[in-house]
Amino acid sequence: MGSSHTNSGLSLRSTKFHLITLAALGVVFGDIGTSPLYALKECFSPDHGIAFSPGAVLGIISMLFWSISIVVTIKYVMFVLRADNNGEGGVLALMALSLRSAISGSPRAKLLMMLGVFGACMFYGDVVITPAISVLSAVEGLEIAAPSTAHAVIPLTLAIVVVLFLIQRHGTSVVGRFFGPVMFLWFLSLALLGLYNIVKAPEVLVAINPYYAVHFMAEHSLQAFIVLGSVVLVLTGAEALYADMGHFGIKPIRYAWLFTVMPSLLINYFGQGANLIANPKAITNPFYLMIPEPLVLPMVVLATCATVIASQAVISGAFSLTSQAILLGFVPRMRILHTSEDEQGQIYIPLINWMLLVVVVAVVLAFKKSDNLAAAYGVAVTTTMVITTMLLGVVMRHIWKWRMPAVVVAIGCFLVVDVAFFAANLLKLTEGGWFPLVIGGAAFFLLMTWYSGRMLLRMRIKDDGIPIEPFIEGLLAHPPHRVGGTAVFMTGNIATVPVALLHNLKHNRILHERVFFLKISIWDVPYVADSERLTMKELGGDVYLLRAAFGFKEAPEVQKVMTLTEQQFGHHFDLMDTSFFLARDTVVPSKLLGMSLWRERLFAWMYQNGAKPSDFFHIPANRVVELGTKVEI
Repeated sequence: MGSSHTNSGLSLRSTKFHLITLAALGVVFGDIGTSPLYALKECFSPDHGIAFSPGAVLGIISMLFWSISIVVTIKYVMFVLRADNNGEGGVLALMALSLRSAISGSPRAKLLMMLGVFGACMFYGDVVITPAISVLSAVEGLEIAAPSTAHAVIPLTLAIVVVLFLIQRHGTSVVGRFFGPVMFLWFLSLALLGLYNIVKAPEVLVAINPYYAVHFMAEHSLQAFIVLGSVVLVLTGAEALYADMGHFGIKPIRYAWLFTVMPSLLINYFGQGANLIANPKAITNPFYLMIPEPLVLPMVVLATCATVIASQAVISGAFSLTSQAILLGFVPRMRILHTSEDEQGQIYIPLINWMLLVVVVAVVLAFKKSDNLAAAYGVAVTTTMVITTMLLGVVMRHIWKWRMPAVVVAIGCFLVVDVAFFAANLLKLTEGGWFPLVIGGAAFFLLMTWYSGRMLLRMRIKDDGIPIEPFIEGLLAHPPHRVGGTAVFMTGNIATVPVALLHNLKHNRILHERVFFLKISIWDVPYVADSERLTMKELGGDVYLLRAAFGFKEAPEVQKVMTLTEQQFGHHFDLMDTSFFLARDTVVPSKLLGMSLWRERLFAWMYQNGAKPSDFFHIPANRVVELGTKVEI
């Protein structure tokens, strides 16, 4: 009896694990899974000056094989995935983890923070380029299936992109169920096509030997170095393995990569190489020309579905990253909509969605072909890869407590590869590589302006503030008229009196019978347990200091704080009898020490156009009292 229960339990766990792994295929691997559409084609670009020969094919296939093995399998799957921040991954989570090894406010902490933020900003460049290059490269298959439809490639690409962004507000929960099976079918097709073509020239399999990669680089030197800038395209999306770790867990991602994604990709690349050896004319489009003619059109449809899924994954990633950046204090508050009642991570940010749509459409119209976008793609990917490796080194040394020689060897090996890819892509700056750097640089400037401005604003309010405990003690000694009900004063600093209270006392000359000063803090962990969320201190006379902590992946809702306060401290809140007081600061740029005047003006504009605190903290609109104040920075 016990044995059957054990077996059924194991069976259920196994089924659940395989379902999660299937779901991970649809979300995590879309970007790297669609690389075969354009990667090998770019490696043999006429601009590189590599004369076509069977030896060159073996050399480049060997470079692809070892790049995937070293960067994705060894670096990301074996090492980076271990650097989780309470189960969460991604460059911001890695930054938060590495910051634990530095003293807050120190030059080292600032450097680590800037590295992490710049890595996150480069991801926005990736988000813009992925839908453009992947959908374009898929639709370009129409030119192979029916050359007369060449003129329809850009209009069709634009139509797919527009529809993709229009459906974002409905969430991915409905279509998400089909992502995994579609991507499994895609990877199965890649593997079968690869095997079908390897039979034509099985000698391509010798490219597993690293000698061919080394010999190719030694023989062609400069041209081989330039080709590295295209080889990196097989690694696009490797960062997604780490960024989406919180959704699926380490084991399903590792399992999906090792037993489905990596074998399918490698077999397909070897198949493309075999087809090139057997049929050199296929160089114009190695992917679509490896497909038997009757299957080209079905593969165009399947490839388009796969690229839409890849695009969906990075767009969802942009929403998630922006939400984390808002809570960590790098981005102004924005309207965030939750698209699923079950999945907390499924969110939609209208402003980011429409900005991305405009930029992606502009990119498709400006670059016109997937070939032209390849240079831009590489720079975005390699910059984030280098930053991830540097932050990983800090985590290895200070969080995992590795010995310095082991850290130097491991990080040194990874950096040699990453920097080689990065340097090769810098050669393409004039061909489009500048584009993600401009997007990343602009985003980095805006994020650091917002962060620095917030620190200045907080410092000014703190300097001008009145210490709260002696003030309340004096106030209760000679109290104003007390009225019924509860007043909740939102504050950013529990050490000083909220400006909203001072205004209320000055103008209304009353104090509610029960007063809470509520500070909501965001910790550098993804989630905070309810048992650790609240701390409360009574200041006397039914006046309380209440602190609520949330993780950077949670929605900081005041209603949740009220419910927990009742459960843990016995204070009941009747919303119809509770008023929330907020100070609506107006930032006034000045010549005081701080940022340059024009950056202060930019910060003031961002501050005034951010989402209202009442919306961000989900406070019922009819219970909010906003009191204005001016702050010079």
